[in-house]
Amino acid sequence: MAIKVILPLLGQTMEEGTINKWFKKEGDTVEKGEPLLEVMTDKVNMEVESPASGVLRKILAPEEAVVPVKELIAIIGSPDEKIDDLLASVTAVGVEKPTAPVAEPAKEFIPTAAPGPTPITGGRVIASPRAKKIAQEHGLGISLLVGMGSGPGGRIVEKDVLNFLAKAGAKPRATPLAEKIAADLGLGLYDITGTGPGGKITREDILCARSSFAPTEAPNIGSVIPFAGIRKAVADAMVRSVSSAAHVTLVSEVDMTDCARFREQINPGMERRYGVKVSYTDIIVKAAARAIEDHRIMNSTLEGDRIVIHEDVHIGVAVAIEGGLVAPVVKSVRGKPLQVISTEIKELAEKARGGKLSPAEMQGGTFTITNLGTYGVDVFNPIINPPQTAILGVCRIVKKPVVVGDQIQIRSMMNLCLSFDHRIVDGAPAAQYLARVKELLENPYLMLM
Repeated sequence: MAIKVILPLLGQTMEEGTINKWFKKEGDTVEKGEPLLEVMTDKVNMEVESPASGVLRKILAPEEAVVPVKELIAIIGSPDEKIDDLLASVTAVGVEKPTAPVAEPAKEFIPTAAPGPTPITGGRVIASPRAKKIAQEHGLGISLLVGMGSGPGGRIVEKDVLNFLAKAGAKPRATPLAEKIAADLGLGLYDITGTGPGGKITREDILCARSSFAPTEAPNIGSVIPFAGIRKAVADAMVRSVSSAAHVTLVSEVDMTDCARFREQINPGMERRYGVKVSYTDIIVKAAARAIEDHRIMNSTLEGDRIVIHEDVHIGVAVAIEGGLVAPVVKSVRGKPLQVISTEIKELAEKARGGKLSPAEMQGGTFTITNLGTYGVDVFNPIINPPQTAILGVCRIVKKPVVVGDQIQIRSMMNLCLSFDHRIVDGAPAAQYLARVKELLENPYLMLM
């Protein structure tokens, strides 16, 4: 019996995913539990396992397709099993065909010199990235397909564009140079009248159209980065945090001289016994968790009309990855020895950079630490990771002259920047917490007591 493969829910807030890669092609044999495809969720790339053994009979969501959660993406069955009836009930992107009658698209498309966009009811045109890309490649304004989308909620998908182009006939004739210039300038060929032999669009036609569409010269574009995926997820979270929380940042200078000596003393033994080298971030995570024992309000979240103070301390450690930032969570930090914290942070960071983090490793944080010290940063304002109460920013360690007693000494100094939500915590309790972290770092053996 044929098995429907649907896009699973890979995170609590996941609504859709982008198909990054299929590990199998149609006709390949698959085993239950083996990786079938890779999906990009809000912040991480996740492998999806095959739900059954058999043959991958049909892929309904191609690579780069954006698919809603629980949408049909493929069919697995036996080699000779008939799946025509099943395929007849879905479109090329895995969306069940509607039972209500759908208006037939226009039988003929005759482009004019400069057609205006079709009026859109309710706002912007909803189309998949793949559909937009194909439309742009063919010089077709995506707004011309409004009302013809077969995707969820009338979304215009790749098949809709291809069907429209098939009915419209071949795309306007243009010289290779004209096509390249038009693509670079983002101009649609359907909007341009050709003056070359047989009505072919030439370089001069493109440049003339450009001047008529844009009276003032636009700046040159070096490259374009899609505002989507991880980048958009990070942006949405940051905007939500800044607009909802009352951010206040406190900065405290910490003398890390004894902490540096402490690290130098314990690392040889740590490497011999546990095979791990403790970093400053590891020590700061331990100190931050230990300080929370005395200032539990820093380990809270605002949930509706309640401030929830959490018993366990789960610390997210920010990791820079290609295209964004993630904060995998070290769970139950308070009761873990330093070598275990160090090992887990390194494992999570490696997974993050390889796009292998699981949803469970990204969720449940109650406090966050972000370290920009390796980039030479002295002070910054970290943004709270909602719905948490606070985030601790770590800056570089630098040797400088400091007055100790009545003498000037060269000490290893570092700034800590604590951003907190003033709706939940007042300035004095936040300052007391920061002072406790400072005390533990300046006297690191206190963390072992």
